[in-house]
Amino acid sequence: MNKSDLIEALSVEMKIPVKTASGIIETILDSMTDTLVAGDNVEIRGFGSFSVRHYEPYEGRNPKTGVVTHVKAKKLPFFKVGLDLRKAVDDGGKK
Repeated sequence: MNKSDLIEALSVEMKIPVKTASGIIETILDSMTDTLVAGDNVEIRGFGSFSVRHYEPYEGRNPKTGVVTHVKAKKLPFFKVGLDLRKAVDDGGKK
């Protein structure tokens, strides 16, 4: 599922225009992005939580050439799946 599919699903489920559904999805995603950029966590009970993890710099190696490269410190978003989602996926969606 991509963003367009999500917008379409919301539009159909809620019986609202696609433009309205698009605005809702954009607002949710923008809010989540802004929160993560600010260094805070996003938690959606039953689905999972998003956080930002800091990775220290390290020396990497190109697997083809063996040349050592320096990888800078970075921050990356991290998703931890919630228990309800984990169980639903494991059970194949059965309740």
